[in-house]
Amino acid sequence: MDGAAALDWTAVAAIAGLYLFLYLLGSRAARRAERAGFAGMALAGRSLPLGLGVLTMTATWVGGGYVNGTAEATYGGGLWQAQAPWGYALSLVLGGLWFAPTMRRRGFTTMLDPFEQRYGREAAALLYLPALTGELFWTAAILVALGATFEVIAGIPFAPAVVLSAGVAIAYTARSGLWAVAITDVVQMVLLFIGLWLAATVAVGEVGGVEAAWASYSANDVSGPPAAGSWLAWWDSALLLIFGGIPWHVYFQRVLATTGPAAARRLSIWAGALSLLVAVPALAIGVIGTAVDWNALGVSDPDAAMILPLVLRHLTPPFVALLGLGALAAAVMSSVDSSILSASSMAARNVYRPLVRPAATSAELTRVVRRVIVIVGCGATLVALNVQSVYALWFLCSDLVYCILFPQLVCALYDR
Repeated sequence: MDGAAALDWTAVAAIAGLYLFLYLLGSRAARRAERAGFAGMALAGRSLPLGLGVLTMTATWVGGGYVNGTAEATYGGGLWQAQAPWGYALSLVLGGLWFAPTMRRRGFTTMLDPFEQRYGREAAALLYLPALTGELFWTAAILVALGATFEVIAGIPFAPAVVLSAGVAIAYTARSGLWAVAITDVVQMVLLFIGLWLAATVAVGEVGGVEAAWASYSANDVSGPPAAGSWLAWWDSALLLIFGGIPWHVYFQRVLATTGPAAARRLSIWAGALSLLVAVPALAIGVIGTAVDWNALGVSDPDAAMILPLVLRHLTPPFVALLGLGALAAAVMSSVDSSILSASSMAARNVYRPLVRPAATSAELTRVVRRVIVIVGCGATLVALNVQSVYALWFLCSDLVYCILFPQLVCALYDR
């Protein structure tokens, strides 16, 4: 890969330590999950505190795909093309106003429950397919972002980085469920916030400051709005992100794990605001990338998808680059564990229970969740090893759920 670094054993040791810490931290929640059975595994016993819920919701959305994809779009197409941060933030706000309280008030367990209630168990099981596909692609996009970053900054080969990251997330998620995901998300969110802001602050100084970076960005003609004929496509993409960001069980899993409808609303709205704030340094790094003389640094024609790891490697000192790498690793883990748990919970609740074992016990459903976590995690890893653009894959995820699941969800909840 262009610009890849030699293997950095200090970075390898730091990432190994981070992964071990996350696994041990997540595993500590195993006993709590076991006591509550399937409800504990999938919904943290519906007792998720508001503060913890806001952090885990934000960490879930602000994954490696969110961060890398935002920098990629800003560098390659300009701020007008970086729609995902505000699009997904707005989807969380709208979801909190219109969908989250209703879903929590009705006491659903998964996003597919209203489909099963209105259309029948076979229709709900069928609608699981686009939901599963969306989660697979989402997880794959996140893993791609991390694998590419590991290769550029630490010299860790792409495939081993992807496989190791997925393996650790699968291990602690299968053991402890949503409690493990939520608890590790707190650490991951703090590390991501500090790492990205510090990296952006240091990097902008290397290109002459904020004014110099913005002047170069404007001179490269990437800061203007779309051409007149492109507005329709721009709005189409924006609506895709806004409404396509709602019908995800990875979102509703946290909504349904809260103590009540009011908490579900506040959790969603606050997470929307926080996710937009965390996107700011990623946007800044995309702008900074346009002010760099990459040829002088030995990088010819840098790929837009690699701009964030390249800025970390070439414009920040080793400690800051390592902290940024840890931040991205934390962001990836926080989203991977959430997505595979989401897909697995729906499989047990809306496919296995109604179609295979209607009398399945809570313990049996928990076992099914754990097995499907491994299957979904391995599937997402295979997809990640065979894709190119993070941002393109990210849009494909939203396209699936926007076109297929969002209209069904609106009708199931609001069309009598």
